[in-house]
Amino acid sequence: METISTEEAWYLRVVDLKQYDYCPRVVYYEYCLPGVRPTTFKMTAGIGAQDQVEALEKRRSLRAYDVFEGVRHFNVSLQSERLRLSGQIDLVIETGEGAARRLIPVDFKLSRRKPGKHFQLQLACYALLLEEAHQIPVDVGYLYLIQSKQSVRVEISPRLRKEVTKHLAAILHMLKNEQMPDATKHRGQCVDCEFRRFCNDVL
Repeated sequence: METISTEEAWYLRVVDLKQYDYCPRVVYYEYCLPGVRPTTFKMTAGIGAQDQVEALEKRRSLRAYDVFEGVRHFNVSLQSERLRLSGQIDLVIETGEGAARRLIPVDFKLSRRKPGKHFQLQLACYALLLEEAHQIPVDVGYLYLIQSKQSVRVEISPRLRKEVTKHLAAILHMLKNEQMPDATKHRGQCVDCEFRRFCNDVL
């Protein structure tokens, strides 16, 4: 892998922060062993489910996001020169005008479980990208759970923002030095991981 420098026009992906919080080694393998990650059934199913929910979303009201009127923007791509971060937001809801204008990021998830912190960090990243691009404070976002058809409100708190910055710095340091991190402490996650064959020290 080429040495990564923050002086170069090189960007992390928002999904990398989510994966890093879930297990740092996933991000390490993605960049330091490129091309080895297989496409899993879960990935394919997720893409198909997102296409379906997008079609349904266009016909639903906005009440699930505590909004009565607004404009939906799907698959919004953004990048930040300051954060060296890029991502595509499933849905951005735009409400109000002028000083009352608000932007609400929504991330679709193929999950029935209560969203973990890694999903919340991903949403916080999207909020920071929107803030930088539009110069509007983004203080809340939503995780839409496709299977249960539920929306989960997430406050974009100072704690989440601080964790985003901390994770970004840790990932860049890891990749620049090509230093494999410790595996996740939650070893139950390793059972279904597509990279488990590389982690001989945990399974």
